[in-house]
Amino acid sequence: MKMGMTIQDTAKEIMRQSAAKADYLVNTGNLHMETCDGTPTLRLLGEDGLDRVEPLDILPTAHRQMGDYLNIPRKYYDRMCQENTGLLAQNVNSWLHRAPEQRMIRTIDGRARAFLSNRYRRIDNIDIARITLPIIQEIPDAIYESCNLSDDYMYIKVVNPKLTAEVVPGDIVQAGVVISNSETGQGAVCVQPLIYRLVCSNGMTVNEARTRRNHIGRVSSADENLLIYSEATLAADDKAFIMKVQDTVRAAVDEARFARIVGTLRESTEKKLNTADIPSVVKLASSSFGITEVESDGVFQHLIQDADYTLYGLANAVTRYSQDVESYDRASKLEEIGYQIVTMSPELFRRINQVTRMAA
Repeated sequence: MKMGMTIQDTAKEIMRQSAAKADYLVNTGNLHMETCDGTPTLRLLGEDGLDRVEPLDILPTAHRQMGDYLNIPRKYYDRMCQENTGLLAQNVNSWLHRAPEQRMIRTIDGRARAFLSNRYRRIDNIDIARITLPIIQEIPDAIYESCNLSDDYMYIKVVNPKLTAEVVPGDIVQAGVVISNSETGQGAVCVQPLIYRLVCSNGMTVNEARTRRNHIGRVSSADENLLIYSEATLAADDKAFIMKVQDTVRAAVDEARFARIVGTLRESTEKKLNTADIPSVVKLASSSFGITEVESDGVFQHLIQDADYTLYGLANAVTRYSQDVESYDRASKLEEIGYQIVTMSPELFRRINQVTRMAA
């Protein structure tokens, strides 16, 4: 599992960000992109044409969302952003003003971090922390193995060291839970079981037994100053969701569920890879699960190093490689892919081995 922040540092940063955030509901006809020293900035104007806030620097996610909303091809948008920001501003302003409608702009530290629908339901990291951390404290000797706050995601990964099992003799795993959330529209609130492998500190996220809540709600409205004020911590009509999240945190370290997951892992140790052409096995499996060519090479190296040529070994090679990537977000995605590989359909598993036999 990729190392991140301590839970103490994560909690402090969540609190800091909560105070540094502001959200605005703006008619796109009152948005204006301009450049300052070659850097695009976003202006939020009132009906009188005056700035309601200081011009905002634009973070990468907001750029992507703005380009997608305006149907500007991403490759062209990125090229303008790198090579001709004046042309970018001209394109963006033209399309923003053509058919005005309300959009939500999420900001932090004076930067635009998300460009979203006015139906976006704000469920912030501080809300999720407040309803899940007390439940985690109920788990005896719970260990916060890794936490992180990226521009787009919060992650809290917790292990219960008292709930352990052997997949094969000497290969001990522990039960845990992953809690994640995105405040920028990149993903839902998600609570998933975690399998923590002691032999190499691998984490594998179980994506078949999870609770999700999408950030979609009623249309937001704003006062004449455009600012959308913070809502109370998850309103009364979210009580059912709160209880479901808390129950899922508890269930993620439930002994019976853990036993079922371990049983699935043990079954994967019996599924042998075709060793006649291991590179082709890895490449085909990688392409089937969205693993890039560069990542596939790293997975292959770990598979060869461990010499466990089973479906379980391939999944562990993926989760072990996740520790090598720079992005914590991508590392967490690879931890999910590891379990997807363990549970791939029999048809896909046969196709991978059949193709390599034909190639051999």
